[in-house]
Amino acid sequence: MTASTPIHHARYLVLGSGLAGLYFALEVADRGPVVILTKHRAESSNTRWAQGGISAVFSGDDSLEEHIEDTLAVGAGLCNRDMVTYAVQRGPTLVRRLAERYGVRFDRVGGDEHAPFELGREGGHSRRRVVHHRDTTGHEIERALLAAAHAHPNITIHEHHTVIDLLSWSKVDGSRGCFGVYALNSAADRVEAFVAPITVLATGGAGRVYRYTTNPAVATGDGVAVAYRIGAAVANLEFMQFHPTCLHHPDANTFLISEALRGEGGILRRADGSDLMAERHPMGSLAPRDVVAREIDAELKRSGERCVFLDMTHLDPDYVVARFPAIHARCMSVGIDMRKDPIPVVPAAHYMCGGVVVDRHGRTEIPGLMAIGEVAMSGLHGACRLASNSLLEAVVLADGAAQACEDFGRGPPAHVNPWNEGAARDSDEAVMVSANWEEVRAAMWNFVGIVRSDKRLERGRRRLDLIREEILEYYWKFRVTRDVLELRNISLVGSLIIECARQRKESRGLHYTIDYPGMRDDQAHDTILDKRSGPRA
Repeated sequence: MTASTPIHHARYLVLGSGLAGLYFALEVADRGPVVILTKHRAESSNTRWAQGGISAVFSGDDSLEEHIEDTLAVGAGLCNRDMVTYAVQRGPTLVRRLAERYGVRFDRVGGDEHAPFELGREGGHSRRRVVHHRDTTGHEIERALLAAAHAHPNITIHEHHTVIDLLSWSKVDGSRGCFGVYALNSAADRVEAFVAPITVLATGGAGRVYRYTTNPAVATGDGVAVAYRIGAAVANLEFMQFHPTCLHHPDANTFLISEALRGEGGILRRADGSDLMAERHPMGSLAPRDVVAREIDAELKRSGERCVFLDMTHLDPDYVVARFPAIHARCMSVGIDMRKDPIPVVPAAHYMCGGVVVDRHGRTEIPGLMAIGEVAMSGLHGACRLASNSLLEAVVLADGAAQACEDFGRGPPAHVNPWNEGAARDSDEAVMVSANWEEVRAAMWNFVGIVRSDKRLERGRRRLDLIREEILEYYWKFRVTRDVLELRNISLVGSLIIECARQRKESRGLHYTIDYPGMRDDQAHDTILDKRSGPRA
């Protein structure tokens, strides 16, 4: 393996095959060869599981100003107003482009393909502005963009490739910059190098850092980890959004119950049938996600119950099935008919509001390295994400990166060192990987969850420090596998989340601590880490 590392060249290297990565690839593909790496199948992205939709202003009774203000209000004083304004203004144009240029079949009023978009409403929105495809919007976006990518002669997708680390100019000539990656080709069981002037992180989130999550198995924080190791700044990782309504059932415990159900009139109820949110927030069950998740968490701790319930039984049953066919089918598969039965739900880790620090065009502080989508921290979300602003950010950053990338990198060096595995050998201790994987996720759930304290954060930090020592020893001793690479990444991202949380001596947005229950104006700043100020990489 050491002397025969395959080296692939491209003009643009994209890591990830969700909305952000695919949209960027399609927008630049006419300029030169694009290589997309994805560690599982091409369709296995966070985008595919997005149910609600993409927020943008299309209604006559709505305005860009109202969308901006809703985003700022939910962001709890930490949004970058310029970025919010830019994203909201770009939203309608880019949603139309997804439909008209790339064939995304958003729902239209009356089912007429020439009619206006049908708009839903979700938590924190004062108006209906969520463009959707039934309750499988992400799946439809993924379908359309993947079809377009497969049809473009300049786009090549490599499945089953897991990034090990970014290639750094510092090891070539001492300068700062990125020119590609080493990646493990799991299908061929070998390490390969991919080099390009521009490397784009579109790797999604990190929900798998937690024991309970709505995220698919691929969401292990890889982009944040590799960017941090090369020296990029990361920020606001304490703001992990816990979705209030994940289906509570032993056969479906990662299945998301979209916020759009509450947008159509669903009510959160306690086990005794009373309205959980009636006197907790003016918007009731449609309150922002951080508020609802904390109320559910408090209710479960107070009552000792295992879940609360989302009640749709008072609504027109035919409309419920037509509007939410996939959710209805999944619930029916486990014996829950949401036309007649309240849906048992619990909070679960869902969306990473922090990430790799970027500008509005997805540029990091590392020349040649861009980050777009959930992996990025652009300032749009602040301390809490407004529902369906995630897909909006993905397409806005991808579009900006496609415009700005040409002047951001430089050609790779003439010689690329082959992957050097040293004295590494095949593992005979695989049980260590699975055991540490569970320990990391348990520690994060127990000590860095919905409600935090200084004591819990310190306990989590100590546990992860010990676990990371074992993981790094294992990493250098044995040949790399996807499991080991993901474990190395989630343990680092867990430590980064904890360090960001320890720095925030207040409760704001998604970060709630019993030691500092109030929000303080003098703490309204981003928690920024890099290798000089943060945990050992």
